[in-house]
Amino acid sequence: MKEAKSSRLHLHHQKQNGHVLPFKLARLLDPEASWDKDQLGDVLHWIRQLLGLVCGLLWGAIPLVGAIWIVVFLVISSGFIYGYYVHVLKIDDEEFGGHGALLQEGLFASLTLFLLVWILVYSLVHF
Repeated sequence: MKEAKSSRLHLHHQKQNGHVLPFKLARLLDPEASWDKDQLGDVLHWIRQLLGLVCGLLWGAIPLVGAIWIVVFLVISSGFIYGYYVHVLKIDDEEFGGHGALLQEGLFASLTLFLLVWILVYSLVHF
């Protein structure tokens, strides 16, 4: 028990010469990594922002028009986030406020970014 707690603390606060080591990308795919609510929220938020940016670029460049594509983005974004924390990280959602709290992380900011990029790219490419 003490070793497991020690290894979690080691993952959480790795230090070298008094400095915190940079966040390791491998941790994003490690189901054994420990997460606190703020860290997980930040990761989910930034994944959503990346999805919003990529989808906005694609939707604008193709060009896709219509409200249905907003719904498609929301389904893709929420499905990706759900799949990430349930199947990749294997997180118990109740420890972090339930599915609603986790699925809401970064939702409105990513929707705003998605719409902004979609409109800008569409108007630059097609006008």
